[in-house]
Amino acid sequence: MTKTTLELPTPLFRKAKATAARKGQALRQLVTEAIEEKLSREQAEPQPWLKHFGALAHLRSESRRIEKRIAAEFGEIEPEDWR
Repeated sequence: MTKTTLELPTPLFRKAKATAARKGQALRQLVTEAIEEKLSREQAEPQPWLKHFGALAHLRSESRRIEKRIAAEFGEIEPEDWR
């Protein structure tokens, strides 16, 4: 076990201490449980942006089709035109 010091806002500290007392447990136990719960929830839930990752995968074939039509219509850009 590692010992550390936490700085908490006074109202939060008082609420945590009262909750621990009401549950008949040490503040240390309440804080440990709260951190464990928070960490397990974050591991279970993907990051918000991950739920949209790949959401447009069904449009890949459509994107390729459009790119091919553009290439066929306009051709390829010559290397000297890039300058």
